[in-house]
Amino acid sequence: MFSIDAVAKYAAGLPGVTVGARWGNRTWFVGDRGFIWQRPFSKADLKRFGDEPAPSGDILGVIVENLDAKDALLAMNLPGFFTIEHFNGYAAVLVALKVARAADVRAAILGAHRVAVSAAMVKKPKKRRARRA
Repeated sequence: MFSIDAVAKYAAGLPGVTVGARWGNRTWFVGDRGFIWQRPFSKADLKRFGDEPAPSGDILGVIVENLDAKDALLAMNLPGFFTIEHFNGYAAVLVALKVARAADVRAAILGAHRVAVSAAMVKKPKKRRARRA
């Protein structure tokens, strides 16, 4: 089991990480790229679970490199790792910290950090305005 406090401590030790909020949830950033965040379920999320109980405890959102990486990670059936309908087509997974293994959570955070660092290093060039003669 990995707590949200353990997540905060681990993430804070990674290079270039800052903590802020996005969508009202605590989010860890590299530059302006959030790579992990607390992700409570909305009423709509809970409704979509239907008769199946929603995972309890703290939920962590974690970005992954792409949708193929997401599919591969979910195919591993790691305890606590899952997705919801809201995340269809989005390169991220959710982690129920209450049941996930600490080593798996650390690996997911580290992978997300690498994705965010890569994204921060590839900055889009600013468009130059044509000069009028």
